[in-house]
Amino acid sequence: MIPRYETAEIKRIWTDENRFRRWLDVELAAVQAWNEAGEIPDEDCRNIKERAGFSVDRIREIEEVTQHDVIAFVSSVAETIGESGRYVHFGLTSSDVIDTASSLLLGESMDVVIGEMKKLHALLGETAVKYKFAPCPGRTHGIHAEPTTFGLKLLNHYAELGRDIERLTETKKEMMVGKLSGAVGTYANCPPKIEARVCELLGLSIDPVSTQIIQRDRHARIITDLAIAGGTLERLALEIRHLQRTEVLEALEPFKKGQKGSSAMPHKKNPILCERVCGMSRLLRGFAVPALENIALWHERDISHSSVERVMWPDAFSLAHYMTKKMIQIIRGLNVDTDKMLADIDITKGLLFSGRVLIALVENEGISREEAYAIAQDNAMRCWNEKIPLLELLAGDPRITKMKRSELESLFDLEYYLKHIDEVFGRFPELVCAETSK
Repeated sequence: MIPRYETAEIKRIWTDENRFRRWLDVELAAVQAWNEAGEIPDEDCRNIKERAGFSVDRIREIEEVTQHDVIAFVSSVAETIGESGRYVHFGLTSSDVIDTASSLLLGESMDVVIGEMKKLHALLGETAVKYKFAPCPGRTHGIHAEPTTFGLKLLNHYAELGRDIERLTETKKEMMVGKLSGAVGTYANCPPKIEARVCELLGLSIDPVSTQIIQRDRHARIITDLAIAGGTLERLALEIRHLQRTEVLEALEPFKKGQKGSSAMPHKKNPILCERVCGMSRLLRGFAVPALENIALWHERDISHSSVERVMWPDAFSLAHYMTKKMIQIIRGLNVDTDKMLADIDITKGLLFSGRVLIALVENEGISREEAYAIAQDNAMRCWNEKIPLLELLAGDPRITKMKRSELESLFDLEYYLKHIDEVFGRFPELVCAETSK
């Protein structure tokens, strides 16, 4: 049974069957390169290409004896070929195969995750445009600040996820390297021209200087970039969790028919999907430390990184992919209450507009900023404590002598805060084009 967080797309990539298939791709590319160099006879090369295969069960059986997975793999492959099998793994060491194949596996995994993130990115952009001018309270420290729009909130998350996609795309390019440089990187048994041809056949670049392995700073960058992307998803999920609180109820994650929120309280609608994403982000970024610690290995290599990667790589990609899919489900089914957003703007009786009041007092009353701040804050605190609308308090303040009530009323206009929204959205031409084409 697949664990609830594990996606079938990532699970398939990291099965033993697919892992050994990528190992075989490397071995067959090496056979072809040696053949082209005149080191493996044409007939043997043909036999190997036609007959080469493996049995996962047989590999496991041999490994029980050898305690070495690559030797077990090579033996299993050679058994399927016959006499020509002696040329399999010719001139190579285990990590030549493992690390080159791992680049292929990691590339496959990154394609899946990046592809899913692009779907979420597009959906966030569409939703941001839909609510571009839907006013809602801005919050800093969890406290009402100035008015903003729900679309602008989502645009911020859209931009952040876009940076994650760009980082991961660039990191994939850096990761797609192979190496066949031998036991310590000297090419003693396999010349650079063979490595170059193998990498060409596999669609990889050459690691310009390697030891027995590809250095793990490349792999650490993948995991840390995934962890950062997890933080992006967590931040979005956390925002929705806050907006779903009973006292707020401005946006709620989808709640399906027949779903139950609590065994004891039938009224409950809990943000369980968003909470799941937040929890999984903690787990995902937990892999960043072992990935970074894998960089420092003894001399030309040791094997302490291997056990970490066997767990970390499939789990990290499964988490990132699953979290992204959940966020697509959440955003697609998000229940947005724009009326409640407007009601929440009014709940503090005008306090959100205190910043504009401060500026207007400086401009129109001819007083210092300190004096204006004292007037605005005094009335704001009375508004907080006595629940009297801020406008009424300002209109009755004897210290305000030059501004008419109509001028004070104009300070509480929401449109003032929306005048540059289009300009900000204009920084994302792909969204503007999509909006105008509808």
